[in-house]
Amino acid sequence: MIQQSYLPRIIDAKVAEYLQIFGAVCIEGPKWCGKTWTSLHHSNSAIFIGDPSGNFQNRQLAELSPALVLEGETPRLIDEWQEVPPLWDAVRYKVDQSHLKGQFILTGSATPNHKGILHSGAGRIAKLRMQPMSLYESGDSSGKVSLEKLCHGELSPVLTGEVDLRTLIALIIRGGWPGSLHLPLEQAALLPAEYLNAVIDDDVYRIDGVKRNTTKMRLLLRSLARNESTTATNKTLKNDIKEVDDEDIDVETVKEYLDIFGRLFITDHQPPFSTGVRSSVRVKQAVKRHFCDPSLACSLLKATPKQLLGDLETLGFLFEALCERDLKIYASSFGGTLYHYQDYQNREIDAVIELSDGQWCAFEIKLGANQIDAAAQNLLSLKKDIEHDVKGKPPAVLCVLCGMANAAYRRPDGVFVVPITALKN
Repeated sequence: MIQQSYLPRIIDAKVAEYLQIFGAVCIEGPKWCGKTWTSLHHSNSAIFIGDPSGNFQNRQLAELSPALVLEGETPRLIDEWQEVPPLWDAVRYKVDQSHLKGQFILTGSATPNHKGILHSGAGRIAKLRMQPMSLYESGDSSGKVSLEKLCHGELSPVLTGEVDLRTLIALIIRGGWPGSLHLPLEQAALLPAEYLNAVIDDDVYRIDGVKRNTTKMRLLLRSLARNESTTATNKTLKNDIKEVDDEDIDVETVKEYLDIFGRLFITDHQPPFSTGVRSSVRVKQAVKRHFCDPSLACSLLKATPKQLLGDLETLGFLFEALCERDLKIYASSFGGTLYHYQDYQNREIDAVIELSDGQWCAFEIKLGANQIDAAAQNLLSLKKDIEHDVKGKPPAVLCVLCGMANAAYRRPDGVFVVPITALKN
């Protein structure tokens, strides 16, 4: 079911690989990020459980006879399977019966309760996480620098062109939503707002049938936006809501709502890095807060291009979120995992990519070229500290990822400099 206007996604190669290994593949991720379009690209037949046609006839059919909706040419797409959770077990059973590979592709924009699902699907159904588009996928990065090669110390110096600050702001506000790529910025900025409305007003209830205080959920989302790209704790979020919005919310409710946001893939936090870093360099066990796309934080903050031009601190956090979204997408394609680093001496590394062989690479993220020297010194200093720790494993690669540099190169001190608009997987 190849679509003529389909824009290739980095996850395509992983989907094709998994279909050769597993009986079924489940592609999860936020709504509107392109899961269905990508799945159709790899499928030969499909059924859409959320289709409202005929008074939601497909959903009723799936509820009455899950096995019946699995019939069709393979790979068969079961779109929004979580609407009828027993479909998971029906797929798992069908895979067990036939022992064939690549039979089904399931897509889901929410993780349902385990009620109604009898088996994990381990060994039969592989899960892949899909993100909104990276700059390379949307055509806003030249792709002159490969992150995979960079993580192995390979980089050929190359001019990448001038980047305008207003262009970077537009990319952050627009986000990586496939449906907004060709819209004027004013229209594209409306999509994240409607996305959040749809999720809060509809999907939160549908995930488990429990009615929640949507006003407080919106307040928590605003607090998350104010704390984008920070390691704010649940207690900090609670206090932030009290201080800024003069509303009280208990920590347990914050925890519950954060879990819901995670299950709906609204948030996509960055875990702390600790492997091989011990003794004198102790790591705080706190996640760095992120939305699945920085455009959601922009929408919640009601940030306009003019406002961000006048608030470079906020813009810096949002730019960091943009870069870390892309780093995660690129790294996952070659088995890398994205972390952040923060120790008890308040030394930080914005992004860490750990490779499958245990090597790790450190990235500082800076908006302007005038910040490159300080970022490079921070990386070199921390590497030296870790080298002096007999139990520490220093980073194999140091890199400053920036917004407004016009070239990718290696400095005399060994630190790489790469513009985000030149990066690919």
